[in-house]
Amino acid sequence: MRHFLSLKDYSKEEIIDLLDLAAELKAKDPSEEFHPLKGKSLAMILQQPSSRTRVSFEVGMYQLGGTALNILPSEIKMGEREPVRDIARVISRYVDGIMIRAKKHEDIVEMAKFSSAPVINGLSELYHPCQALADALTIVEKKGEIAGTKLCYIGDGNNVCRSLVNLSKLLGMEITIVSPKGYELEEVETVYDPKEGISGADVVYTDTWTSMGQEAENKKREKAFAGLTITSELLAQASKDVIFMHCLPAYRGLEVEDDVAEGPHSVIFDQAENRLHAQKAILATLLQQ
Repeated sequence: MRHFLSLKDYSKEEIIDLLDLAAELKAKDPSEEFHPLKGKSLAMILQQPSSRTRVSFEVGMYQLGGTALNILPSEIKMGEREPVRDIARVISRYVDGIMIRAKKHEDIVEMAKFSSAPVINGLSELYHPCQALADALTIVEKKGEIAGTKLCYIGDGNNVCRSLVNLSKLLGMEITIVSPKGYELEEVETVYDPKEGISGADVVYTDTWTSMGQEAENKKREKAFAGLTITSELLAQASKDVIFMHCLPAYRGLEVEDDVAEGPHSVIFDQAENRLHAQKAILATLLQQ
């Protein structure tokens, strides 16, 4: 049985198959009945606030003929009221799949270890593979292919950044990371000058400087990341047909200026839509094992 915890668990061919299926599902006529997951159910365990993740998974299950159940953290108190392994062994006997948005990646790993149903990582502090798959779909749509595409990520070396690095290794995308000192992603070389990093980039990507759970560091991070805001002037250093990406929510005036987020190079809402299609491909693949 396969889970979807990190892109590192998949081969290049498997990721390409998922992207092809996502594109196929996106292109389907909405009036055409297509319910491969009829009678199937997905449990959604959301330890962190969610808008895109919850809605896209819930709608995706509905469009594929299945149902989704939202389980609030206050209801199960995972790791407090019951250990993760017990919750996994019980809930997986009720449903055909589990999507979990967790505070600790180790909880997702333990959930997968003891679950008798496929487990999907909806987000952890280490990885955001569903977002990266949607990003890949968006880049293919806008650029034609990923291999050889130059992506510059400017911001925190976080879960999104780590998943983009994993994606680049699988699919041959060139990636440059620009982060301030102390916020680098350890496993990759970091550039500290945003103008140097963004030069000639086909894709420019950023994320919030302060992720969920880091709110106490907000002022410290704003000071550390000063100078890394994506402005029109900075974006002009990239290729002429550059696309701007952001996994959202976007804090205008911090990591990106409003005229960039709303400008002609921005594809952030196409990117957000593709969460639905990429996740439908994951669901259709895993829940039919």
